[in-house]
Amino acid sequence: MQRFETYLAQNLPKVTSFHPVYEEALGTMLTAGGKRFRPMLLLSIVDAYEPMLYDSALPVALALEMFHTYSLIHDDLPAMDNADLRRGHQTLHKRFDEVTAILAGDALNSDAFYLIAKAPLREDVKIKLVELLSRDGGSRGMVLGQAIDCYFENQPLTLDQVKVLHTNKTAKLIAASLQMGAVIVRLEAEVQKALYDFGIDLGLLFQIQDDIIDETQSEEEAGKTTGNDTDKNSFVTLLGLEQSVTEANDLAEDLQKRFAAFDPKLQEALRPLMEKYLYRHQ
Repeated sequence: MQRFETYLAQNLPKVTSFHPVYEEALGTMLTAGGKRFRPMLLLSIVDAYEPMLYDSALPVALALEMFHTYSLIHDDLPAMDNADLRRGHQTLHKRFDEVTAILAGDALNSDAFYLIAKAPLREDVKIKLVELLSRDGGSRGMVLGQAIDCYFENQPLTLDQVKVLHTNKTAKLIAASLQMGAVIVRLEAEVQKALYDFGIDLGLLFQIQDDIIDETQSEEEAGKTTGNDTDKNSFVTLLGLEQSVTEANDLAEDLQKRFAAFDPKLQEALRPLMEKYLYRHQ
């Protein structure tokens, strides 16, 4: 984790201009903290199988964090969640203005692909990484989930529809993080698929847990605006708190069984992250 944080701090977007806050806005939400869950998934796999590639994978891990951060900046905008707090800090549109927030998000989106393109990895590997991130972060993934989330605000969806929403909005980028790590170390296609499928359900668990946090924690505890999901199609809104906790624990139990089927090297690499998130609401 510290290696990644050091790399991030040393590789924040540097764009010298006469704009008074542009460069600051690009780095503000990156340095504000966060779980770093997606880059850690990728780097854990690389470290387990090809530790000599760890440094070469750091730009890709930062690209994931940049892309995720762009999505949070836009998610917080007045046109979407209209949130005041993110990672314990003012959201960008509150700290600066809405235009600055939109443009900073746009820039981080593009910069993510620039980092992958410039990473010291084989060209065919980088093309595959760009394919995976653009597939699951764009119109077929995260953006679709956000579109469904916003369009159906105040319109209750079925449980299956809510799962489609959050599979796209949250889970696919988590699944892609695992698969991208597997691509860098050239794991077999069937292992990549198993990791991706595992990541989809891990992402759904992550979202249920996030919905529970929104219901049960204050803004100070969560480090972000909470109590903002009453009009949204969250798991807690649909199922209630008690049933959502049960759903989270059932999903965590299933993931634990599937995790036990991974090879020992993969289990060892991912165990710290799994222990942190799989059972945190039991």
